[in-house]
Amino acid sequence: MLRALLLSLGQLTDPPILRVFVKSMALTLLMFAVTGVGVWWETQAALAAWLGWDAAGLAAAFALFVMVLALWLLFRAVAIAVVGIFADEVVEAVEARHYPEALKTARPVPLARSLAMGLRSAGRVILVNLLMLPVYIALLVTGVGTAAAFFVVNGWLLGRDLGDMVAARHMDAAAMRGWRATTRPGRFALGLANTGLFVVPILNLAAPVLGAAIATHYFHTQHFRKGRS
Repeated sequence: MLRALLLSLGQLTDPPILRVFVKSMALTLLMFAVTGVGVWWETQAALAAWLGWDAAGLAAAFALFVMVLALWLLFRAVAIAVVGIFADEVVEAVEARHYPEALKTARPVPLARSLAMGLRSAGRVILVNLLMLPVYIALLVTGVGTAAAFFVVNGWLLGRDLGDMVAARHMDAAAMRGWRATTRPGRFALGLANTGLFVVPILNLAAPVLGAAIATHYFHTQHFRKGRS
């Protein structure tokens, strides 16, 4: 996994991957900005209706609070969903440099499927973490329990989703189910590594793109090595 991380970091400035990073960050921030404007407008309208006076400043402060909270709670889910739309470009760039033989047989993932996979991924991250919220809160008294539970839950979620981004280029649905069943420990380690990237300042901005690149290295070093053995 360390080798995959180093190779992915080394390729982060490649034009195709850099383009995905810029596009995914712009779209992610645009979604949060639109949400913030919507919250501001709705809050201002509600205060005007309830209290009968203009409260642009108060509405702006509330919108800013909601934005900061949403970025803290939802950035990971939204970023993974957005990068899922462009993940095929990242995977193709990594395969072109490191796995050209595999690239010859790869099937590009249609945009509709990429979008569906990204939305399902975000939905799972949000739903499971909401369900786990009482557990996270209860484990606060342990000092480290909340962080450990967070890493385990999100490692499991991200390991599956990142692996699927790559496997979808080389397997049909039935083969992917079999691949998931035989690679659970490795995909869990992949997910843990990417969850760790999300908690490192600055590096967390590139975590979704790096995750897709690392997953590409993982898939090819595991799956195609078995195919050749």
